[in-house]
Amino acid sequence: MKENVQMSQKPRRTFTAEQKAQAVAIVQQSGKPISQVAQEMGLTESALRQWVKQATIDQGGGNQGALTTQERVELTALRKDLKRVEMERDFLKKAAAFFARESSDPMS
Repeated sequence: MKENVQMSQKPRRTFTAEQKAQAVAIVQQSGKPISQVAQEMGLTESALRQWVKQATIDQGGGNQGALTTQERVELTALRKDLKRVEMERDFLKKAAAFFARESSDPMS
């Protein structure tokens, strides 16, 4: 039999945009490796690496076609709006079909 073993996870920490910007600035200005700065600041290397990568994109560098932070925010909002509009459309389709059946029903 397999036992259901769960590992305890650390609670996910959140950082403000200011905290992220400060960490990125330290990496960019100090010339220290990301791994060292992450260790000194108590961050995961992967998180700091992603923040530096996103800052580079926001400053006009990075891969062509990569989304800036502002574009990511806009994309998220557009996806949320699209989902709402699709739900409204589906509801209206069902309502129209219901009323079409009601008006063509000879028993009315």
